[in-house]
Amino acid sequence: MDYFLIATVLIVLSAAFGYINTKFLKLPNTIGLMLITIVFTLAVFMLSYFDDTLLLKERELITSIDFETVLLDIMLSFLLFAGALHTNFQQLKVQRKPVFIFATLGILISTFLTGIFVFYVLQMIQLEVDFIYCLLFGALISPTDPIAVLGIMKKVGAPKKLETKIVGESLFNDGVGVVIFLTIYQIAKGGTEISAGHIAELFLVEVVGGIILGLIIGWITYRLMKSIDDYDTEVIITLAAVMGGSLLAQKLHVSAPLAMVTAGLLVGTDTVRKSSMSEVTEMYVDKFWELLDVLLNTVLFVLIGMEILVLTFDASYILAGFIIIPLLLMARYISLLLPIKLYAKKLDFVPKTNLIMTWGGLRGGISIALALSLTESMERDLFLVITYIVVVFSILIQGLTVGKLIKKFT
Repeated sequence: MDYFLIATVLIVLSAAFGYINTKFLKLPNTIGLMLITIVFTLAVFMLSYFDDTLLLKERELITSIDFETVLLDIMLSFLLFAGALHTNFQQLKVQRKPVFIFATLGILISTFLTGIFVFYVLQMIQLEVDFIYCLLFGALISPTDPIAVLGIMKKVGAPKKLETKIVGESLFNDGVGVVIFLTIYQIAKGGTEISAGHIAELFLVEVVGGIILGLIIGWITYRLMKSIDDYDTEVIITLAAVMGGSLLAQKLHVSAPLAMVTAGLLVGTDTVRKSSMSEVTEMYVDKFWELLDVLLNTVLFVLIGMEILVLTFDASYILAGFIIIPLLLMARYISLLLPIKLYAKKLDFVPKTNLIMTWGGLRGGISIALALSLTESMERDLFLVITYIVVVFSILIQGLTVGKLIKKFT
């Protein structure tokens, strides 16, 4: 399939499913689109018993898309910049210490706890998997997905200080999670050069390098926008910053997502907005990125729903997925304890912050993309099924109920 045909099919499906959701279901876009796409795909499966033409076409479409590349190398930078552009920087600055610990130590603890839990669960159901591969799964499933979290948090009306913790953590923890994932991935492949120094170097280059590049891109964008007053050109400058910045980050081998988060936060800061954008420019920049955010989110969650076609249906894999869901929630709850205890009084956390952040820590496309990058020897089929079950539960069940939980305790 050519790229234009693939893009056309995805946009048409996204528009159709989006209409059905808005007209009838009235669910948040993230949840509604994925639910409708899964139901549509299952209906195609059932229809295939009589005529498999549509199933074969849908399978051809999804297998021709490199989901890992499309999400991690292309869509993610746009989505993170859009999310960071509308994040309250002042609130994030106040909450920076717990957010930093959530996104570093919290992810590390969750990775190891999840790896241990998964190792014993798989043994219990007679699936012999090396511990290192279970740890690899822990690394890919522990980071909360900023795309899923941002989409839900907009709808639930959470208190700003709570929303900032959840959104701030999700914006930054994917960079750390990917570093941990890549490190364990190299060990799992049998690399012998992994050492504490190598891990520190990887962290510095990927994470710190990404943040520094983001600051540079954000500053250049700010200076260019400040020097002119033309909303058309200024919107294009922000788009060029994301596209050029992402490409540069990939060439420099630093974290493009973290670079775009940092650039988005800088450009979206109230001080920068007031000094570099007129009211008209600010309106056009915000509306452009809101529209792009909605479009890419819509396509992404339609893609996630269709990924069911690449799964290996095995009863033991599905059983493992359902058993692991509560254990994964337990691992996240434990990983959040330390920073919440340290800063609970100083920063006046809302009641039951740990419970809300555990249930509100949604998994999404990033986990699926990382699972798709596993090799067959790393139990790719098994962990892809488990990841998909966790993501679907996270978006449909946690996403639908987190609003009620927040209203109950805040």
